[in-house]
Amino acid sequence: MAADQARSLVLLLATLAATITYQAGLDPPGGVWPDNGNGHMAGDPILLTVNAKRYKTFFYCNSVAFVASLVAIILVQSKVMLQTHVLQAAMILDLFGLIGAYAAGSSRDLTTSIYAMALAGAVLVYVVIHVVFFTLNHAVATAEEIESVEKRRKRLLLFAVLAATISYQAGLTPPGGFRLQDDGSSGHQAGDPVLLYNFPRRYKAFFYCNTVSFMLSIALIILLVNPHLYRPAIRSYALAVCTAAGMFGLIGAYAAGSTQHLKTSIYIFVLGAVVLFVIAVLFLVFLDKKDMVSELKQENADKKGKAKHAKRKYLMLLGILVASVTYQAGLDPPGGAWQNDSSWYDAGNPIIHDNRRPRYIAFFYSNSTSFVASIVVIVMLLPQWLNKNKEWSLKVMNTTIVLDLLALLVAYAAGSSRGWKTSVYVAALIIAVLAYVAIHIMLALLCCHSHSAGIPQQRSPCAQANSQSQEHARNQAQFAAMSTP
Repeated sequence: MAADQARSLVLLLATLAATITYQAGLDPPGGVWPDNGNGHMAGDPILLTVNAKRYKTFFYCNSVAFVASLVAIILVQSKVMLQTHVLQAAMILDLFGLIGAYAAGSSRDLTTSIYAMALAGAVLVYVVIHVVFFTLNHAVATAEEIESVEKRRKRLLLFAVLAATISYQAGLTPPGGFRLQDDGSSGHQAGDPVLLYNFPRRYKAFFYCNTVSFMLSIALIILLVNPHLYRPAIRSYALAVCTAAGMFGLIGAYAAGSTQHLKTSIYIFVLGAVVLFVIAVLFLVFLDKKDMVSELKQENADKKGKAKHAKRKYLMLLGILVASVTYQAGLDPPGGAWQNDSSWYDAGNPIIHDNRRPRYIAFFYSNSTSFVASIVVIVMLLPQWLNKNKEWSLKVMNTTIVLDLLALLVAYAAGSSRGWKTSVYVAALIIAVLAYVAIHIMLALLCCHSHSAGIPQQRSPCAQANSQSQEHARNQAQFAAMSTP
């Protein structure tokens, strides 16, 4: 069992590192030259020409992380390696390679690179101090607590993988793209982020929020590799605090990088408040006294434990998926960004923001609503008290995910085409797919009904499910009757 868990951990981390380092190596920070020039050819990395030392630092750190991840994927098949610390050492080297590549490729000056690397050290120091104070007068963990810690470890690891993946890519290729030519009159240099010169404060807000999220996620992954560190850190909620801070860092980076207007950034935070208000209303709707009474019954809680854990994993994976795609789409919107300034637009602004404004607004706010809702669901999965035997909390999160996916559909319809007629066709396709699925559901129900009515001796899966649900309903009714004074 321990070997299987270690294999899953290493495979997850190695796959993460291999994916993002492969893409970063083929699409380096700073972009590539569009034509031949002095000392370079079309297709060469711009950063290699303007700052060779920084590019080489990024390239070799990124390559070390990529090679180490591939080696770990190969060695993880050996049981002997799983029983040693070889794979852990390889993954630690991998993660430090990612830190070095991010620090070198995401900025253009040494001071900023040092600040970025210092963030990871600050996170580790905070967690160690938190754990030290927590373990001063704390009893030894029980078997039930250890099992709960392992489940929370998986959730935290998935959250850290999400943040590391999207923030690494966004840091190396920031919103607005890069300058492809030098501009001596304005001080613009090829390979520099467009947003850095047009909106320096907004770029710094995006950069540091994104960097905080990335360094927090890498530090979390490093801590989650060692059981002697992550067990007291999880029990003391130190890692949960870091994860929540990383998620809110992503929201800050999204608000700063997805738009060039302060008012629109404020609207994104207002969206977050609206989503929280809707979730609060859903809590009041689903908070039923019968659910609270039934949760007091330990036997029922034990029977439903596995089903609820699987439901949380399902919601978590959906939230991670939606947060990942909407974060990237918000920072790199459909249609690209302007590369030059003009009298009616600025370099770095989304192109469809200026020539198809209603379509861009529909895409942007739908995408932002979906992103914020997914982050809120992820943060809701962190508190243990909210997820332990809480049927109503799962209903709230499930409803939020449904609204999340609906907003994602609207964003896709608005951003994947340039004509309203095509968007209507996309909406019609959605309705057609839903109708197709509804027809099959009806056929399945009719089939189950005919099987259960015609063959009473052979219990079909539908009949078994119906009998189980009826038995469960009777048990709940009996318990409610016993509990009523």
